[in-house]
Amino acid sequence: MAVRHVVETHGYSERRACKLMDINRRTYRRVPAPDRNADLRVRLKELAEERRRFGSHRLLTLLRRDGWVVNHKRVERVYHQEGLSLRQRRRRKRPSLLLLVRPGPTGANQHWAMDFVSDSLADGRHMRVLTVVDLWDRRSSCLETDRSITGERVARRLDALRLQGQCPQVIRG
Repeated sequence: MAVRHVVETHGYSERRACKLMDINRRTYRRVPAPDRNADLRVRLKELAEERRRFGSHRLLTLLRRDGWVVNHKRVERVYHQEGLSLRQRRRRKRPSLLLLVRPGPTGANQHWAMDFVSDSLADGRHMRVLTVVDLWDRRSSCLETDRSITGERVARRLDALRLQGQCPQVIRG
């Protein structure tokens, strides 16, 4: 309809307006074909109104029971075009029956947390950091940095901390 606006507002000819808009005149003049899905749209809306919780597949079954010979893809396309899509129900989160509240540490070196942090450098090489944190005062007992840290190396590092007198009761991963 932009061509019609240019013709009416600026007084250009249809040919010139189409050239300005870079639209073929035959395309502009083309009358759209009648909607071959009009009857299907009406019936689909009726069924969806009657049965609000039915999706496109169940409505397709009802249409076929009524004698409609229709492709499932066509029904789904019309269903979505008409905005009949069902809203997804939110799943209610139920609390676990075995919800245990762990008691927190009451002093230093009781509970430690251990994890790996990884990142990549500007040149694409990867680096990893082993972090060991005391959960009582959030003090970092150990930061081991390298491109690759093996389990053997982690064990050696924890042994070194134990020899320094830092030994936790519990280590959480």
